[in-house]
Amino acid sequence: MFQLTRSVTWQALKELQKTTADDRISDYFAGDPDRFDKMSLRVGGLFLDYSKQPVSDEVLETLIELAEHSALVQRRAQMFSGDIINVTEDRPVLHTALRNLGEGPLKVDGKDVMPEIQRTREQIKQFSEAVRIGEWKGFDGRRIKAVVNIGIGGSDLGPNMACRALLKYRHPELSFHFVSNVDGAHIQKVLSGLDPATTLFIVSTKTFSTQETLLNAHTARRWFLDNAGEDADVGAHFIAASTNKAAAMAFGIREENVFEFWAWVGGRYSMWSSIGLPIALSIGFEGFMELLEGAYEMDQHFLSAPFAENMPVLMALIGIWHINFQGAETQAIVPYDQALHQLPAFLQQLDMESNGKSVDIFGHPVDYKTGPIVWGQTGSNGQHAFFQLLHQGTRYVPIDFIASLKPEPGVEDHHFALLTNMLAQANAFMEGSLKGEEGSGSRPDPYSCPGNRPSSVLLLDELTPRNLGALIALYEHKVFVQGVIWNINSFDQWGVQLGKRIAGEISEHIDARSQDFDASTQRLLALVRGHFTPPDREPNGGKEAKGEGARPRRKKRQA
Repeated sequence: MFQLTRSVTWQALKELQKTTADDRISDYFAGDPDRFDKMSLRVGGLFLDYSKQPVSDEVLETLIELAEHSALVQRRAQMFSGDIINVTEDRPVLHTALRNLGEGPLKVDGKDVMPEIQRTREQIKQFSEAVRIGEWKGFDGRRIKAVVNIGIGGSDLGPNMACRALLKYRHPELSFHFVSNVDGAHIQKVLSGLDPATTLFIVSTKTFSTQETLLNAHTARRWFLDNAGEDADVGAHFIAASTNKAAAMAFGIREENVFEFWAWVGGRYSMWSSIGLPIALSIGFEGFMELLEGAYEMDQHFLSAPFAENMPVLMALIGIWHINFQGAETQAIVPYDQALHQLPAFLQQLDMESNGKSVDIFGHPVDYKTGPIVWGQTGSNGQHAFFQLLHQGTRYVPIDFIASLKPEPGVEDHHFALLTNMLAQANAFMEGSLKGEEGSGSRPDPYSCPGNRPSSVLLLDELTPRNLGALIALYEHKVFVQGVIWNINSFDQWGVQLGKRIAGEISEHIDARSQDFDASTQRLLALVRGHFTPPDREPNGGKEAKGEGARPRRKKRQA
């Protein structure tokens, strides 16, 4: 059986880590005036500079050999062709098909899936355009003014991040709200400022069985029925993105308003599917297609570029160097663009849910580290918060700086300050201040910053739907490449499923004294029981919608 850590290339990298341990990145620049040109590349509207990473030419060449000796070429081809690579769930992985703009067929189990994908795209187009031009009316004939997406995980983080990142493209008469937290205060706060007659709810759940999403969806429906008056019509105000059409219809959603996606779409890769409905509603279907076009462009680059010139592959290999040979435990994502403030949270799920694994694809324990802890926030705030630890602390933390080059009209001076701050930080992390700051007087050397801290800079020509699509696809493929080299399944999430199962069991036992749990959980349940009355299960399978077999509760509609 192949063992990664015993391979010749892995052992060579271990030796290189020892021989380069005392190297300084700044010395690499001094020894090679062309280092920036060699270690930067462009794909479409994205530009990557990885020259401030602690990799010598020999290290980079050996990392590329690691990729060439892996199953990457084969596994990449299998993913794009619809072969089963999610081996534990016996599924293909085809989020790339959702943004496929080619004309050829793409078969899964002998069936071409592209007609279904194109049909759903057309459904998204027709619906989003109807809402945006005011053709889709609420129950009292008024146009929709507020869209509330109810989801969690990939059904929330992707569309939420994209809608906020592309805020300047948003329809001027629509507001967008995202409810994910099962804490009732979240949905109450959102609903408190809305009019049920002009609010559209999107219930985004792959299986239509996710506990948190359904609880929030039922709360939203109760609010709607209690406040909409005698003419309340759930079907005019609730739609769904789900693979479970029957459950969505039982909730009260009309069949034609259930937007399909497929079991081979993982939640954290689903924003390209009907889960991206809020994006299409916000920026328009043309903008949504531009998002897909950017991702498709990155897909084609990932498929065709040599590893030494392949942006996702290079980012993945540098990450492996940090994690497996340099001792990094985390990866910081620092966007210098307020519009991208939710990107770190999105990438956190993408990476940690995908590669947070301790067994390989055969179920055998691995003897090497896999995915990093991904974290971060916008750079301006970070400079006055956690950057101190990154500059002077004992942790080794690689950083991805991300920014867009084009400023917004009227605030060019702000954008110039933003970008110069980012470049100054990247330089400071590399150079440090071994002799202390100028003019520091008697400040002793122990208070200086050592430098030699790794970073990459990712620049977008402009924050557009197309460039955002390429950026997201870049990180998707980076995570995939690392998973292939580590020989793990990046597309299951049994830890998430375990938490869901136990949550259901505890909910069922909340009103009983169960011995099925540990002593701590039993005592905590007792404390909860003393302050909580379990809710009644919704009658009729929750069929309170008009025309679904139950008369709606009526109250006078609030102004």
